[in-house]
Amino acid sequence: MKVIFIADVKGKGKKGEVKEIKDGFANFLITNNKALPANNANMKALEGKQKRKEKDRQKEIEEAKMLVKELKDKEIKIPVKAGEGGRLFGSVSSKQIVEELKKQHGLKIEKKKIILPHAIQALGYTNVKVKLHSTVEGTIKVHLVEK
Repeated sequence: MKVIFIADVKGKGKKGEVKEIKDGFANFLITNNKALPANNANMKALEGKQKRKEKDRQKEIEEAKMLVKELKDKEIKIPVKAGEGGRLFGSVSSKQIVEELKKQHGLKIEKKKIILPHAIQALGYTNVKVKLHSTVEGTIKVHLVEK
């Protein structure tokens, strides 16, 4: 019997997959709300969901690209305390970058989207990568100035 998985079933199929399985197991999955019979109505509903999901994904990518274009021209200026040779007392983390970006430019980005291999510990300009989507990356110019 052909079924559409509506939940992940270990060893058999993942959510959204259409597979041919034995009748007895198919009935078990259907009664436990793990699968639906693959009839015309359910197949059309699955196609509609997949199209909607792809459309949402494309919209998300477009929004990320627009945000990258916006970030390209922006610079964040962060005043920090520093000692001799431009070394900071402490460091600047991705959390501080996100807060200053929101404060200075009104742009909201999640902290986990900022790719900062190590905290910034020196005065001056630093280009910080931002991964807004799995396929879209940009950079923010961060300028640390002494208070």
